[in-house]
Amino acid sequence: MEKLMRKIDGSTLFLAAMIAVAIVVLGYLGVSQYRNNRQPSALAAAPDKLEDYAPFDGAKAMEYLEAMCAIGPRVSGSPGMARQQQYLTKILEAAGAQVTRQEFDVRHPEDGSRVPMANLIGRFHPDRAERILLCAHYDTRPFPDQDPLNPQGTFVGANDGASGVAVLCEMARHLNDLKSNVGVDIVFFDGEELVYDNRRDPYFLGSEYFARDYAQNPPAHRYRYGVLLDMVGDKDLQIFEEKNSLRYPDVRPLVQDIWATARKLGIREFIARPRHDVRDDHLVLNDIAKIPTCDIIDFDYPNPGYGPKYWHTEKDIPANCSALSLAKVGKVVLTWLNELEPAR
Repeated sequence: MEKLMRKIDGSTLFLAAMIAVAIVVLGYLGVSQYRNNRQPSALAAAPDKLEDYAPFDGAKAMEYLEAMCAIGPRVSGSPGMARQQQYLTKILEAAGAQVTRQEFDVRHPEDGSRVPMANLIGRFHPDRAERILLCAHYDTRPFPDQDPLNPQGTFVGANDGASGVAVLCEMARHLNDLKSNVGVDIVFFDGEELVYDNRRDPYFLGSEYFARDYAQNPPAHRYRYGVLLDMVGDKDLQIFEEKNSLRYPDVRPLVQDIWATARKLGIREFIARPRHDVRDDHLVLNDIAKIPTCDIIDFDYPNPGYGPKYWHTEKDIPANCSALSLAKVGKVVLTWLNELEPAR
């Protein structure tokens, strides 16, 4: 009897130990899944060093971002915008682009005065008829209207505006060595948000002008795809598939290809599920120009559902952006471009 009791006690202890281990494992898996759902960027299995993203240099992109913000506000038609146009023209020309300005005027939404605008266009491999459009807006909002303390303060647009432009400036240095057979046009759109009153003032002035000109005066080339970069410098980078991009049947394959490229590179900040419905420059490119264009945007700035918000506030500054985030986005888009197969 004594031997039997000891056997039962041993079995019971063994069973209890196994149950305890199972509880710990299940608990760990549950926490891991929760973290993966809530904070995918924290689990990204990507290298920590910028050189691991060669040939794209995130540190160089960050230099461009900081230089633009050092100019100050770059509102359409302002002296700051004029200085930025000169700065970006030099960068594109140094990279080997043919640079042109698509100029037009609009009325100021407050006083009706003339506002001169210009989309800045840099063309690489201009002899190639099949082309890709890479674009971002380069104007800043007049004021940080979402700032809880100072909605009429100073807005330098580090993430909202400068981040996409900075990525394209660094990408420009590599486009002459593009491995695929397409040409590339980098376009910086003016007037994306010359907005003083959200209920009254129109958005997307530059991209709409570009789209209408493309539709009404068809060039010799055609754009196979367009890729819009907006708000891609967030330190806590989480780029979900944008819902409007997925609603266009001819854009969905583009989204899938870019996110698949990120997955192949181990850049898990590109999260292959939809999250935000964003009204942005890509809408007029799709609707008016019929250029299949997706929006790459991290609208959770700095993070979803909790904490401070930097979007359209005085906190949208270079200190809240990351060279590594710029490198990850640039590497994904540049790799996708290099591996793009000829159209059938």
